Amino acid sequence: MQAVTLGPAGTYSHRAARAVADEVAFRESVGAIVDAVIDGDHDRGVVPVENSIEGSVTESLDALADGNVAVLREVVTPIRHALLAQSPDFQLVASHSQALAQCREFLEREYPDRRREAVASTARGVARAREDDSVAAIGHPANATETAPELDVLAEDIQDRSSNATRFLVIGPEDQRSRAGGKTSVVVYPAANYPGLLLELLEAFAERDVNLSRVESRPSGERLGDYLFHVDFEAGLYEERTERALAAVRDVIADDGWVRVLGSYDTEHVVA
Repeated sequence: MQAVTLGPAGTYSHRAARAVADEVAFRESVGAIVDAVIDGDHDRGVVPVENSIEGSVTESLDALADGNVAVLREVVTPIRHALLAQSPDFQLVASHSQALAQCREFLEREYPDRRREAVASTARGVARAREDDSVAAIGHPANATETAPELDVLAEDIQDRSSNATRFLVIGPEDQRSRAGGKTSVVVYPAANYPGLLLELLEAFAERDVNLSRVESRPSGERLGDYLFHVDFEAGLYEERTERALAAVRDVIADDGWVRVLGSYDTEHVVA
């Protein structure tokens, strides 16, 4: 099986994808990954959706709301950041914006005078550091042996929280959506806004003993102040309580609102 994820080789997404597929291809954006799965170019896509320090990956949330795909699996992996460079005399730290944010305290404490630059991925930062001895990168320490032997590991485990972990969702074609699994993800667009709307949506789950593990609003893109909701809950679509909760949600939303069911799935913890 081949999966497509954020590239180039050496990203944390790449490491997560290797846990679910024999072959891994790369795209430069989550939207392109979703399109590759929809078009049938690849069997699976692996996208980061949430980090324990920096929160949700909004690019992924928006792409999942817009694309007709199914969530088939969840992979949770610890994130170990290292500072990689050709020498300690670097002047710039280049990495993905999430990695820079996850190591903010370390950088401010140890290298307060060094500039920081956000790039498309941690692997892009590693590539910059390989080409320029004035640039350091933040990435998995194995990059120094696997993809960038020119770099030294100047410091390991530099993330601000030792519990740093990222959730990745494995996506597939819409017709492969499963009803089995311990978790379910849906996107709800109420197409309305009035006092108590969110309470009514939450009560649809609470009254049926369905525990919500995440609720997040994102702009709908229709107009300013109009939102949709990403909802994860701890129950499978096969369960009667889930069917009743989703039916109640559909009763709340307006005629032009919708509920997109991404699917039920199980969680796997891997060390990438």
